[in-house]
Amino acid sequence: MNDRDRKPRFPRGPGNGPANSRETGRDRGHQPRRTTGDGAAILYGWHTVAAALANPARTIRKLYLTENAARRLADDKIDTRIAPLIVAPREIDQMLGPDAVHQGLLAEADPLEGPALDELTQDGIVLVLDQITDPHNVGAILRSAAAFAVKAIITTARHSPEATGVLAKAASGALELVPIVTVPNLARAMSELNDLGFLTVGLDSEGSETLDAVPLRQPLALVLGAEGSGLRRLTRDSCGVVARLDMPGAIKSLNVSNAAVLALYIGASKLGLMR
Repeated sequence: MNDRDRKPRFPRGPGNGPANSRETGRDRGHQPRRTTGDGAAILYGWHTVAAALANPARTIRKLYLTENAARRLADDKIDTRIAPLIVAPREIDQMLGPDAVHQGLLAEADPLEGPALDELTQDGIVLVLDQITDPHNVGAILRSAAAFAVKAIITTARHSPEATGVLAKAASGALELVPIVTVPNLARAMSELNDLGFLTVGLDSEGSETLDAVPLRQPLALVLGAEGSGLRRLTRDSCGVVARLDMPGAIKSLNVSNAAVLALYIGASKLGLMR
């Protein structure tokens, strides 16, 4: 199934915690706007904006396009839904910053609403992110989550990046496919997941067994901590199981977004979701 065949899932969430992480990579230094003064999400880049336009749950407030981008949308028969403002590329550069790779598309949109924990389906996999603050990493995790049909990503209102700007670009359209559940307290949310019947598996280098050795079942919640600090104590103590990802090489740890995709592959394979 290709990306065009995938339909958006509803509802989905903003993850609108304060953006307290540093941008990295091309966006370091001159940072694109995350939101407007009235709370609109900033979406830029081809895949990000095209996916938002295809999502009927996403309200588009303003749409800025270069002539080339407008022509490409028309050629691909993508409905802009509102009358776009045709601008020169440098005008989008001025709005976002010169290092943002916008490909001639910029949208201001309403944030998406996410479900409550007790509205999650009782099957498949959800991801829980414990204070992962880098928007590139969270965006990459979202993209992998969409590839593995993850039911939701659960994160905190504080100490997590907003679902906009750099994160949205890194997610490459996955914001429209994976609901984000924003909770005020992760330990309480973990307790609720346990009560709802989820098998909560924390990933930690000190885990007593490897993830592939754990008898997994649905619904499954895989819990990931920030690089360096890992899972916080209360989060770790709230997990039903704590497992590790063993690496055969000299480097024993992975970037958190790479750890997420490996854990998702193991989880989806063991649950029979790869068919």
